[in-house]
Amino acid sequence: MASDELPVAAAAAEEEDLVEILEEGSGRLDIARYVDHVHDLAAGAIATFEGTTRDSFEGRRVVELRYEAYGAMARRRLAAILREARAAHSLRRLAVAHRLGTVPAGEASVFVAASAVHRADAMEACRYVIDEVKASVPIWKKEVYDDGEVWKENREFLDRTTTDGATKSSPAPAPAKGGGCCGSKVRINES
Repeated sequence: MASDELPVAAAAAEEEDLVEILEEGSGRLDIARYVDHVHDLAAGAIATFEGTTRDSFEGRRVVELRYEAYGAMARRRLAAILREARAAHSLRRLAVAHRLGTVPAGEASVFVAASAVHRADAMEACRYVIDEVKASVPIWKKEVYDDGEVWKENREFLDRTTTDGATKSSPAPAPAKGGGCCGSKVRINES
């Protein structure tokens, strides 16, 4: 492919990315649809992440999660995250979807799918996308227990926020280095 065709190919791939925010009452995420969307004959791997509502947290029974968002800004940020993933990894197709409203225990609230020629790119891109969704997309989560409720902040967001409320710079979406698929994402606690 000629170098002047590269931006055209990247733009075409980006246009094929699927970004969805399902409004309250839209029902469950259609996981098969997102996996089908990223399916590509040139891809040797499809990696996915499905975030579900667990039924307990720190000894309390979780009934449901409730999500709110600034929809237009959230969609723009999701699209930007997919562009960032494409810039760092050799990908075929991407999809990301998030539900708003009530998500009962056992159901999926967020789904990410990435396809690539090689598994490392698909897996690293999938991890990068979900980490960025939790750190930087204006979607807010309330955890509802059988004995109360609380708004939750994601660890990824907190890791980027200083004690004075300023935002730390976000990590670069580096491809894996060294052994294994997750390379630079693996942290070893040396205490």
